[in-house]
Amino acid sequence: MESRNWVGGEWITPKGGQVTVKNPSDLDETVGVAHFSLHEDMVEAGHAARRALSAWAKRIAPERGEILQRAAVLLEQQSEDIAQLASREMGKPITEMKGEVMRGVNLLRYYAAEGARAFGTVIPASQTQALQYTKRVPLGVVGVITPWNFPVAIPIWKIAPALICGNTVVWKPAEIASLTATRVTEVFAAAGLPAGVLNLVIGAGKDVGNTLLSDVELDGLSFTGSTATGMHVAAMAAQRNIKYQTEMGGKNAAVVLADADLAVAVPAILSGAFRSAGQKCTATSRVIVESALFDAFSEALGEGLKSVYLGLASDPKAYLGPVASADQYEKVTKFVQMAEQEAELVAKATTDIDIARGHYVLPMVVTGVAQDHALVKEEVFGPLVTLLPADDFDAALALCNDTMYGLSASVFTQDLRKGLRFLDEAEVGMVRVNQETAGVEYQAPFGGMKMSSSHTREQGQASLDFYSQIKTCAVYYG
Repeated sequence: MESRNWVGGEWITPKGGQVTVKNPSDLDETVGVAHFSLHEDMVEAGHAARRALSAWAKRIAPERGEILQRAAVLLEQQSEDIAQLASREMGKPITEMKGEVMRGVNLLRYYAAEGARAFGTVIPASQTQALQYTKRVPLGVVGVITPWNFPVAIPIWKIAPALICGNTVVWKPAEIASLTATRVTEVFAAAGLPAGVLNLVIGAGKDVGNTLLSDVELDGLSFTGSTATGMHVAAMAAQRNIKYQTEMGGKNAAVVLADADLAVAVPAILSGAFRSAGQKCTATSRVIVESALFDAFSEALGEGLKSVYLGLASDPKAYLGPVASADQYEKVTKFVQMAEQEAELVAKATTDIDIARGHYVLPMVVTGVAQDHALVKEEVFGPLVTLLPADDFDAALALCNDTMYGLSASVFTQDLRKGLRFLDEAEVGMVRVNQETAGVEYQAPFGGMKMSSSHTREQGQASLDFYSQIKTCAVYYG
């Protein structure tokens, strides 16, 4: 397969160079070719979105919803093919990737239904014979920059609410998810989106991504990616007075109290830490354990790690596969080497596959580092977990909050009072009791506090607040 741009309703193969896409699970396999764009390709995409805006914004919301519903049907019909492609492109195990595609289907259905929901309120007026009300109106042209780790779900949870609110979209996906982005866009095109309503531009962030930020006439911008890049995006958007949202990094903690049920805690922490090879912004990276349970928990987690199977992404039995790219492998390996040299090993997974054939990192649990150590402070984005002891609940809560990030956290306890305190006092946007840190249901708001987010929310009803603006209307009819 080869990637293509979709601009103004036309499929275009850009001329800015190309990259051969290799399967990170088996580097001998070529998946396809990604064609990268030039500056002028992104500029033209912005023009196409602007030209299409007026007609799309004027269409009644139920009609926009019908197109999203058709896209949901088509995505479900093509789910096997798209999941296989995405799994081969970025290495997520096929079983997990199929689940992600179905999440995309559900997101499309959810936002399609928003086309029939009331989108304003009537407000009492201070004079008689007057009507005062509010209504949502589109932002306008919205830029969307998406990461590689959820190549189907994250683009859809941005694009679908943007479209139902009447915006047009310019989408710049991560370079290493270019083939999947092309297939997802084919679904939208086949569903009947008018020309220019959604525009796909494939290319490197330093090239076309910066063009989107600096040279395209945008009214809104939604970004998911690293904190460093997100801060750059925010600064550029703020300079131009563009409404923006950034979802960035996390250093998420699972807190295990002395009364925790290990039969619940251990599987949830393993899943939160090692599914997707730890490549989730919500992945469990720190596990804070009350000292009275530390040894028993460490032993149970090590025992549980034996059942975590590192395998080929195509293997339905694989718990996790490789990391997504050579760059990601290099980054995560540096943390693994640091852990081997400076921490105490608790447990490390084994595998029967030849890990030299792809970008594989063996899941690893360590302890014995101070709370200001890089393993505790910095986002690894890989299958590496650090255990920290805490004297009691208050100490554990303080450790949980001792980070510049604030995306997700969970506590494992059978004490309702401590669970409720944790829900109130954990400084994160998503907090749970006796559940893993990773993920959130598609109908629920997604986002963080501190340096994890620009403090807006994605998904659910909250996303409509970002992708629209409120207009207050008043009529005197006396």
